[in-house]
Amino acid sequence: MTRFRLDPTWRRPGAGQPGAGQLVIAGSPLRLFRLSPGGAHVIAQVEAGEAPETAAVRQFLDRFVEAGALHPMPEPAASPFTADDVTIVIPAFASPPTDLTTDPTTDLTTIWARFVSEPETNQPQIPEGGPEGGPVIVVDDASPTPLAGTGHGVTWLRHDTNRGPGAARNTGLAHVTTPLVAFVDTDVSLPTGWLEPLLAHFADDRVALVAPRVKSAPGPSRLAAYETRHSPLDLGEQPARIAAGTRVSYVPAAVLVCRTETLRELGGFDEGLRFGEDVDLLWRLTEAGYRARYEPASVVLHAPRSSWGELWRQRFGYGRSAAPLARRHGRALAPVRMSGWSAAVWALIALRRPWMAISVAAGTIVALRRKLGDVPPRESARLVGLGHLAAGGQFARAITRVWWPVAAVLALVSRRARLPVLMAVLAPRLGEALRSRSSTPLADSPARLADEMAYGAGVWAGVIAERELGPLVPEFTTWPQRGGR
Repeated sequence: MTRFRLDPTWRRPGAGQPGAGQLVIAGSPLRLFRLSPGGAHVIAQVEAGEAPETAAVRQFLDRFVEAGALHPMPEPAASPFTADDVTIVIPAFASPPTDLTTDPTTDLTTIWARFVSEPETNQPQIPEGGPEGGPVIVVDDASPTPLAGTGHGVTWLRHDTNRGPGAARNTGLAHVTTPLVAFVDTDVSLPTGWLEPLLAHFADDRVALVAPRVKSAPGPSRLAAYETRHSPLDLGEQPARIAAGTRVSYVPAAVLVCRTETLRELGGFDEGLRFGEDVDLLWRLTEAGYRARYEPASVVLHAPRSSWGELWRQRFGYGRSAAPLARRHGRALAPVRMSGWSAAVWALIALRRPWMAISVAAGTIVALRRKLGDVPPRESARLVGLGHLAAGGQFARAITRVWWPVAAVLALVSRRARLPVLMAVLAPRLGEALRSRSSTPLADSPARLADEMAYGAGVWAGVIAERELGPLVPEFTTWPQRGGR
């Protein structure tokens, strides 16, 4: 029996009351599901962890999975694959997957020691009976000093010219003979047992890619501590479907487990992208009708950057990829995506028209109540309030990350603009500090602001180079989308 985890957005107004509980509001983006009495009964069983395993129920619940409202928690034993069905592909440039520069004859056991470690100690642990997985392919992407090695089960490949990580992964993919391939970067440590939670998702034939949670490895420096709190690779502790415009719209390629033939059908990674090739692959997978899952039950460790300059160069590169991605995927890279009513509320607040903003917000509650007549008034008010707050957070994030050059100029030339810009910088940090009851978010503010500005500088550099405005232009939508019965 497949169990499900409710998304944090899950709401079933009136659940447990006679004649009520036939609405579910959940998902990313948020959706409204109207349930028949039979559907409400099944959902109550799901909430209790006792949903029956029948074809009709699976088809019914699949709508919630597809909307990001429910998240499958398959048992590892249900997977049709084992570790023997996985080939590891390691793209490498200058930095080998283990210390091969001093020992060019490293064998498979030593290489695997780099990838199987206890998270508490980060010390290599080689399981009895051999490595935890299939063969290993290392692709040297034209390192200045060639990486080389020998050993049973290790295939060493080398590019004559540096072609980027996507090309290196594609070269490795061409040599894979197992049904699954795991792409692993050289600066990642994999704890024992990392693979099983990921393999379990492949019991669903539509799942083509699964990714673990990528946490920043702890270290003694201030930079390492900062990355453990704010690494862009760490997408949190909640499972999710991966799709553009959702809560988890991307995952990094630091560790990905994929169906080999599916990737080949789609042409692998786009070798024209030096950054963002992982995001592009994910979105092409989902556009082709496949599923991708984020599974935080598996946690791997990524080495922190070696310096602040390296961190900001990395963030700049991430931002630089936004315009090429927008050219390929349209409005998926919009800096904000919200209701036009929410945009109006915050525009009035920025113009210091609070009473007009309150009037518009109140009007949206009435409008939503009329549109969704069976939604309780209190729930309508709650949804509208949370929607406007979330929109404010999006605006603040866009101002500090993407629109900051324009915001900085406006703050310099207009006194009226200074307070909104200042609030966009401070309000999110103050909110985090209050929620966590810690001063850490405020102490991190200068580094986070520099981090976001580096990303935004990359966005603008990409926009200019590609002549693509998509990453700068907001998208206004309506709410809610309709779900099924």
